[in-house]
Amino acid sequence: MALPVQKLGTVYDERRAVIDPDRAKAYAAATNDDNPAYLSGRLAPLVFGVVPVWEAMSLAVMDVVPADALLMVVHGEQDMHFLEPLVPGATLVTRAEAYNIRVGSSGSRFAVKSTSRDADSDYVVLEQYATMFVRGMSDGESGGPDLPDHSFPEAVRSDEVGSFGVHVDKDQTYRYADASGDPMPIHLDENVARSVGLPGIIAHGLCTMAMTSQAVVKLAAGGDPARVRRLAVRFAKPVFPGNDVVTTIYEAGSANGGRAYAFEAESAGAQVIVNGRAEVSL
Repeated sequence: MALPVQKLGTVYDERRAVIDPDRAKAYAAATNDDNPAYLSGRLAPLVFGVVPVWEAMSLAVMDVVPADALLMVVHGEQDMHFLEPLVPGATLVTRAEAYNIRVGSSGSRFAVKSTSRDADSDYVVLEQYATMFVRGMSDGESGGPDLPDHSFPEAVRSDEVGSFGVHVDKDQTYRYADASGDPMPIHLDENVARSVGLPGIIAHGLCTMAMTSQAVVKLAAGGDPARVRRLAVRFAKPVFPGNDVVTTIYEAGSANGGRAYAFEAESAGAQVIVNGRAEVSL
């Protein structure tokens, strides 16, 4: 079985969704984030930006990934480019594109590019690339353009900024599923998780990413999420409830008139986030 490379370049119908203020606050609570900008309702959490555009992105995923392979899908990478802050109450109009396929020996990666505009101003608010890894699907062809690079530059390890940890609660996956609208059973049902080769329930990748974003905001953006212009990660290994996610951030030079940072995260002795990159305005 192979992903249909001929569908690359397909642009799907746009979808409209409001950045719901109550849901944005619930998302912050579900990721253990107490940033005042989120609690006050002034801004939505950075990774919450996936939630109002998920329906648009799903059009591409459901069209390209066969239905009988969906339980073998895990989130591979997420790369978010914030051109404007995420303001609760705003309406986003999102159009998704089947962007690329990369076939490897253990499975295939399928990336969706989505572009979200503010319905009132027509300004682009958010561009993001979501990469899904289909385990075991190693047939077929690769195609489509390369994704923007966010590889980790090893030379930055001498310029550590600091580390920040967030605990993953025992009920985290259930709370996150409610707030995000992601009911994938590998995060909620032990039997389903084991049936697809996992040792048990795992945390949602985007929940882990949201936890790393707290380190970026606190250590690199002076506590202000509106300064974050890019947040990109690769999900390396699963995170299990009951452990901490500890993110370490490094100076990585300048980018787009601001500062660039590389980061990675570990949990229970394993690297769970690699190739992290953040870009922050001055």
